[in-house]
Amino acid sequence: MKKLMILGIATSLVVISSCTTSVVPLTGRKVTTFGVSAADLEQQAAIGYSQFLSDPSTKVVSTNSANTQMIKRVGAKVAAAVTQYMNQNGYGEQIKNYKWEFNLIESKEINAWCMPGGKVAVYTGILPITKDEAGLATVMGHEIAHAIAQHSVERASNMMKAQIGGAVIGAAVGNKSETTQAVVNQLYGIGAQAGYVLPNSRNQELEADKMGLSFMAMAGYNPSTAISFWQRMAQASSGGSKPPMFLSTHPSDDARIAQIQRDLPEAMKYYKK
Repeated sequence: MKKLMILGIATSLVVISSCTTSVVPLTGRKVTTFGVSAADLEQQAAIGYSQFLSDPSTKVVSTNSANTQMIKRVGAKVAAAVTQYMNQNGYGEQIKNYKWEFNLIESKEINAWCMPGGKVAVYTGILPITKDEAGLATVMGHEIAHAIAQHSVERASNMMKAQIGGAVIGAAVGNKSETTQAVVNQLYGIGAQAGYVLPNSRNQELEADKMGLSFMAMAGYNPSTAISFWQRMAQASSGGSKPPMFLSTHPSDDARIAQIQRDLPEAMKYYKK
C-alpha cells in the first residue's frame, strides 16, 4: 500500500515538473499540458495524413476538379489569413513548421478535420450542407481553429491526467476487497469521462467555433453566414440518435448556435468586404 502511494506521489511530481503553459490565440485561454509534444504530434500527423491519402481501401481523394479547386482555394485563403494573424501577434513560433495541405475526400460522410501541422481533409458528404464558399470557410475556420488552439495536445494531456488520477485512486483502495476496488474504479471512469474529459471536449468545440468565426472573417468571408450553416448541420443530423448532452463530445445544436450569435460582434471586427 505504501509503495503504491509513493508511486502515485512520484507520478504526480513528474507531471508537475513537465507542465507547459500556453495561451490560445484570440480567446486568451491559458492551457497547461504535460507529457505531450506539439512537434511530435505534428510529425505523426504528417505521416498519418500521407498514409490516409494513399489508402484506397478506406477513402479516395476526389477527382472532381471544380470542387477540389474550391477546397484548395478557400483553404489557402483561410490558412493565409491565419498565418498572417499568428505572425503579427506573437504566435509565429507555434506554426513555423506548419505545411498546409487541403484535400477533398470522396465519401458520403458529413465530415471534415484538420490535423496538427495544417493537414486538412474535407469530405464530399458535407458539400451539400456548406453550399457555397462561405459555408466551406465556416468549416475550414472551425477545423483549423482546433489545430491552432492545439486541442489535440490538450486532449492527449487530459487523458493522461485522467489515467494518472485513476492510478492514484487505485492505490488508495488497494487494500480493499476486489468488489470495492471494481466499483470505485468504474465510478471513477464514469466520473472522469462525464465530468472532465467530455466537458473539455465540448468547450473545445465552442472555442473552435469562436476562433473559426474570426478566421473566416480575416479571410474575407462574412462570419454571420456561419449561423445558417450550423442550422443546416443541425437539420441534417436531426434524424440520427444523439447521446445525452452530458455524455456528448459536442455541444447541443441550440447551445452552439446561441454561442455563435454571441461571438459574432467580435468576429465582425476582422471582416472586410
